[in-house]
Amino acid sequence: MSKRRAEDAPVTVRARAESRPAKIEALSEEERQERTEPSEDVASSTASITSSILEYRALNGRTFHSAAHAADYFMPNDGQQQESLDLVHHYLTLIMDGLLYLAPIPSDTEGLTVLDVGTGTGIWAIDFADVHSDADVVGTDLSPIQPSWIPRNVRFEIEDATVDWSFRADSFDFIHMRYLLGGISDWTALFERAYRCCKPGGWVESVEVEPILYSDDGTTDGNPFIEKFATLFLEASNKTGKSFIVPSDDVQRLGMEAAGFSDLQVVDFKVPMGGWPRDPRLAEVGRISHVALETDIEGYTMMLWHHVLQWPLDGYQPFLDGMRKTLRDKRTHPYMKLRVVYGRKSETE
Repeated sequence: MSKRRAEDAPVTVRARAESRPAKIEALSEEERQERTEPSEDVASSTASITSSILEYRALNGRTFHSAAHAADYFMPNDGQQQESLDLVHHYLTLIMDGLLYLAPIPSDTEGLTVLDVGTGTGIWAIDFADVHSDADVVGTDLSPIQPSWIPRNVRFEIEDATVDWSFRADSFDFIHMRYLLGGISDWTALFERAYRCCKPGGWVESVEVEPILYSDDGTTDGNPFIEKFATLFLEASNKTGKSFIVPSDDVQRLGMEAAGFSDLQVVDFKVPMGGWPRDPRLAEVGRISHVALETDIEGYTMMLWHHVLQWPLDGYQPFLDGMRKTLRDKRTHPYMKLRVVYGRKSETE
């Protein structure tokens, strides 16, 4: 995977910050027949948790974060979910032209202190540490699921982003946070914590996707499974008070602005789901995003369906089967909204 610093492509980043994503053009039926698609058999794996000190919750055959660290966080933390999250990292890097971030952090990263909030498998923090070997990188998450074989300049810590952070004020030059949807009830408070821990002149970047499937050509309209998928997250947002539709709610920009960040930039992308786009790069993004979702569609929906909304049990498996069939239908051209927002803490702070 290609990794480049944001400063290596300032024109690209600046142009995107001033524009909205264009309509994605789909392949014609003739072009679709000619294109050779990779196998769409989606393999998933599970990882055993071997440490006796980890007390994860077991629900419906899956493991979730310990209740001591998070009450009813909706995503599991087992191997199947980890595989999906690594695929998400892959398509996010690809859709941003190989960049790990968009914020214009200093080109000289010697001594740079970086915090990755909600690090998950730690893949972003590890990639950043590999590229910037002279930076000091910390990744925080609810569960210690990160690998032990890591670069010397990165470390991982258990931290709940929804409560006061343990770091001292003015600790980090760059704070990166990604895919916290469904876990944050007060986004302004989250960015206030980031503001406190960010050094004067430092940058904070937030990357969030919206798990609603849209289309520019109407091919998702009226599909009962896509509509059910949207309803699941919309009703979960209302019931839990934690937004799952972060880009549409604009909570990143509003929260960062209220926390005191300046020089805010909002960059929107469309993440295709499936290899239907005519553009080869977007088609690759779509194939990876499709595999990422199918690898653990249960992990993204199980807790919400069964425990948050308590929908009928007998409707869950038909819903999953219908979603898989819909995602594999090349006549349907869905995409998700992705929003990147970054801002700077004042030098005089």
